[in-house]
Amino acid sequence: MSGVVDAGDGLPLTVPRLLAARARARGEHPLVICDDQVLTYADAEARSAELAKGLVGWGAGRRTHVGLLEPNGPDFVVAWLAAARIGALTLPLSTFCTGTELAALLRGGDVEILIATTRYRTRDHLQTVCQAVPGLDVDRPPPLLAPSAAALRRVAFDTPAPGGHPGWSLRALVEAGAGTGDDVLAALEGCVTPSDRLAVIHTSGSTGEAKGVIHQHGPLIRHLANLNELRRYGEDEILFCNSPFFWVGGLAYGLLGTLVAGATLVCSNAPDPGGVLDLLERTRPTMCNGFAQAVAHLAEDPSFAGRDLRSIRRGNLYPIMDDEVRPADPELRHNMLGMTETGSVCLASGDESDQPAHRRGSFGRPVPGFDAQVVDPDTGAPCGPGRVGELRFRGPFLMEGYYGRERHRTFEPDGWYRTGDLCFVDDDGFFYFEGRRGDLIKTAGANVSPREVEAAILEETGLVAHVTGIDDPARGQVVAAAVRVPAGRAAPDPEELTRRLRARLSAYKVPRRLLLIPEDEVPMMSSGKLDARALEERLRDA
Repeated sequence: MSGVVDAGDGLPLTVPRLLAARARARGEHPLVICDDQVLTYADAEARSAELAKGLVGWGAGRRTHVGLLEPNGPDFVVAWLAAARIGALTLPLSTFCTGTELAALLRGGDVEILIATTRYRTRDHLQTVCQAVPGLDVDRPPPLLAPSAAALRRVAFDTPAPGGHPGWSLRALVEAGAGTGDDVLAALEGCVTPSDRLAVIHTSGSTGEAKGVIHQHGPLIRHLANLNELRRYGEDEILFCNSPFFWVGGLAYGLLGTLVAGATLVCSNAPDPGGVLDLLERTRPTMCNGFAQAVAHLAEDPSFAGRDLRSIRRGNLYPIMDDEVRPADPELRHNMLGMTETGSVCLASGDESDQPAHRRGSFGRPVPGFDAQVVDPDTGAPCGPGRVGELRFRGPFLMEGYYGRERHRTFEPDGWYRTGDLCFVDDDGFFYFEGRRGDLIKTAGANVSPREVEAAILEETGLVAHVTGIDDPARGQVVAAAVRVPAGRAAPDPEELTRRLRARLSAYKVPRRLLLIPEDEVPMMSSGKLDARALEERLRDA
């Protein structure tokens, strides 16, 4: 593991060099398997070269901003690699976006070329793009000249619009590269440096506007090489990941980490649990990573009990893991803390065994290449062991900054990045996450960590809860909890749950408002994240 970008160990520090090295060594090995689609390393090299030449034919090169509106799968991977190979900057865009949200991302990211799917599941993305860019008329030939997206000139849809002009298609993009020679592509690849910008990845918080986080080739590749060593992710592993590629967990920890390892990434867009379970049995992943809540429905499928998923030996998608490797108490396994600004995981541990009781809820230690500190949010003075303060990071693998906000002060003068997360450190140097700085509940003069109450509800009921503070004239705030109840699951008795929580929590921490909410009624944002503000309104009305 290295604390510097160039450690002199021969690791290729740009995506074009990394892809070339993996294609030579692992050519026929699968890079990505998505349902019935398989993309080998050789396929990825050849297909992305063809698309890269097309981008050049459309006038793209170093620092061109290329937007990607694609679901997980080979098409996303090929387009991302194609742009990276010529030094273009990629902006992965959420397939959850509404037209209004997409318009803001296109304008704010100065997207010049957009590669997009026309439809994903029930969403019509052709319509979404046309809503985002009112001046786009797919019946007329490109280029686009519209004040609603001043930088955008070309859009390549994977399927042409019915009756539309063929110039807005992916085929037109590929055909534009007919006159671009291999020597031109090689020259462009040779110009890409480790300090060049690789991607702008948008944050996905549940409140506030998403920010575009800039990451460079070299620092992000080295960071993933360190993380691979920590999690023992090598070329013989098969990783199942359900994180979207348009967020940092999917793009960096999943996709780029797989490319660095020379391993295989498995993902799925299957609309039903049976299709996902068929894929897992067929590909036999050895590891899994992502959002545990997003696979809970797989364990509820009638066929789940008869499935053989014993190949999955490590990871954090506990609902689909075999009883032999699934922890009896997940809170006694180290969690991970990741954020877009740190290029995915920044607190973790390579120790995957059960921890002693006093280390319950640990998030491990800073990963290699990162310094971490907990400080008083107001004074900046370091906090001692056990004292809650604001978490901050420093190191060479941090983001370059926020796109469009380069003139704003993002880092402290001595290089520290303030996260806004509340944590404390124990005597052994292990970190514990307490929530966001603005999330801390202050009731009757006492501070309450929402995460502590959520963990207690999870342990008592096996159900996920969202805990927040609701304004109260007498106490300042009171603790309120919304407990998610999946379909087919009996809801807990509120009085019994309150009684059990009183036995394990101080009286001021016990929720004074308790809402049992069916899973399908939980308010969500178009980003796929919890709509925290809407949920707070539900709790206020409870």
